[in-house]
Amino acid sequence: MSTILNTNGATLEIPRVMEPDNFKCAIFTAEWNPTVTDALRDGAIDVLHKAGINDNAIFSHSVPGTVELVNAAAMALTHMPDVNAIIIIGCVIRGDTPHFDYVCDIVSQGTAQLNALGKAPVIFGVLTVDNDQQALDRAGGVLGNKGAEAAVAAIKMANLHTTAASLRYTAFRQ
Repeated sequence: MSTILNTNGATLEIPRVMEPDNFKCAIFTAEWNPTVTDALRDGAIDVLHKAGINDNAIFSHSVPGTVELVNAAAMALTHMPDVNAIIIIGCVIRGDTPHFDYVCDIVSQGTAQLNALGKAPVIFGVLTVDNDQQALDRAGGVLGNKGAEAAVAAIKMANLHTTAASLRYTAFRQ
């Protein structure tokens, strides 16, 4: 996860959105493991609502799998120039083959490359777990909802971008 909130199920402190009237967020959710990914998505949307963001400012769409999340995020960076943050949500559960490693490498490296562009932040809301129970524990179970934590990270990073943009024409220190 991109967040280090580690709430262990505790209540999240939801940050204030610096420019709520201009805030737009795209959320892409992998269709694999829908019990988990839907709960993560719903947790993210719930946090955005609690932060005062209306549904018309949230673009939520599913993609076939976790690998496709990178393409969806790249598409949003290209075709949604007003987006302030992108959250990608998936769940990869370790199996008996190296497929887990390939998928995790692709989505983590792809997300890092998109973030390095410095455009809108792409928040990594992908669970990479050993079993179903670990996923459920992080999708609203005893370890909280990592989708909700991803939304908190999205707000904080969007606020950072807003702050940085306001410094464009001013001295950094006075």
